[in-house]
Amino acid sequence: MTFENKALGSSWFGGVRKSPLQLLHDLDQGPRSAMAEVHQQRRELLRRACSRHTRRQRLLQPEDLRHVLVDDAHRLLYCYVPKVACTNWKRVLLALRGGRGDPGAIPAHEAHAPGLLPSLADFAPAEVNRRLRDYLTFLFVREPFERLASAYRNKLARPYSAAFQQRYGTRIVRRLRPHAQPDALARGHDVRFAEFLAYLLDPRTRRHEPFNEHWERAHALCHPCLVRYDVVGKFETLADDAAFVLDLVGEPGLRFPAPPLRPKKDLTRDQARRLFQDISPFYQRRLFDLYKMDFLLFNYSAPSYLRLQ
Repeated sequence: MTFENKALGSSWFGGVRKSPLQLLHDLDQGPRSAMAEVHQQRRELLRRACSRHTRRQRLLQPEDLRHVLVDDAHRLLYCYVPKVACTNWKRVLLALRGGRGDPGAIPAHEAHAPGLLPSLADFAPAEVNRRLRDYLTFLFVREPFERLASAYRNKLARPYSAAFQQRYGTRIVRRLRPHAQPDALARGHDVRFAEFLAYLLDPRTRRHEPFNEHWERAHALCHPCLVRYDVVGKFETLADDAAFVLDLVGEPGLRFPAPPLRPKKDLTRDQARRLFQDISPFYQRRLFDLYKMDFLLFNYSAPSYLRLQ
């Protein structure tokens, strides 16, 4: 799909190109398109949820901004959440930066190479504040348990994730599996979903180090109650939301990479449902409480397959 700037009209006025944030403000002033209305509602829902569920504000710290990537040329700030199309969004930012036509042609390992895309945490406070004020800031989120199930399948249950299995799988087996076989202790290749969840709920886990970014809560990565997000995209409506952002960027012909196999919404939900069906209601409730803030802030309902009573 090619995303053109048709919905917004020309992004030029008096010879000066408007920034994505200015274009968004223009959309909000006049009669809103359906997509502009959706995103205005999401911003308002997020603002109200922050007001309701955040007891007191604190100052932003540099480490809060580590996941916020900067594109100065297009005045964009993107907070990436792993397992929510972040590889493709990094490809898009690299393509924008380098003038490369097809983001999908950029290898995944290059998209994730450290240092290629600057982080907002690397700038001085005055420069951080200027970018937060003047740039379009966006993130993409996903139903929390579907994201968690995807992280487990991709990082601990698949044979090509040897590095994750070695680092985290062996730790999980050693701590949580009595009488583990030597092969499992050495490789961590056969972690069960219940063991993974027990590891997340174990107080020792976060005492030793922060959660890995693939299963850290989205709000803990992007701090949406401290940073103003102009666009809250969702994995469930990825194509439409990506088109909306790229329209604001105003790069005609830029293609958001399509996944090799587009997982249907019902399929990803069914995969999560099957993984959670053998988890006791007690652990389901504890896990829901752990990820509850993501459900509340981003307006996701508790999955119907959970037994939370």
